[in-house]
Amino acid sequence: MFYYIIALFVIILDQVTKWLVEKKMIFGESITIIENFLYITSHRNRGAAWGILQGQMWFFYLITVIVIIGIIYYIQKAAKGKILLGIALGLMLGGAIGNFIDRVIRKEVVDFINTYIFSYDFPVFNVADSALVVGVGLLMLQMLREEREAKEKKNGEDGTHHS
Repeated sequence: MFYYIIALFVIILDQVTKWLVEKKMIFGESITIIENFLYITSHRNRGAAWGILQGQMWFFYLITVIVIIGIIYYIQKAAKGKILLGIALGLMLGGAIGNFIDRVIRKEVVDFINTYIFSYDFPVFNVADSALVVGVGLLMLQMLREEREAKEKKNGEDGTHHS
């Protein structure tokens, strides 16, 4: 249940921030938060990351439904007793649903977090995107942890463990 609460928190935060950007800013407007690093910029995206697959909504609907079903399945089957995995999946679920809501209701995704990293103008993103990226990062950490534990267990069983 806790992992679904994480997803719900992401969805609410994502939708509230997008609503604020839509209602309080005009498209293209930018507010400086940290000069040469962080801006709030009203932007829209009809594609995926970096604007790829522009206008392919049917594709995003299909893929997102499959992803959501898969994440829920893994929360139910694999996350029991694995807090890091559950948090990762909860973040990914919230992020996927947050952007899915935009695509269904607005026919585009509202983006607004605009960063410059070492003078590179990173593509504008949103809370849902952030949750997805952090979730995938945590999932990778979980997978590395499990791989290391499996190796340690195998080495301990066959006597090849060296100190």
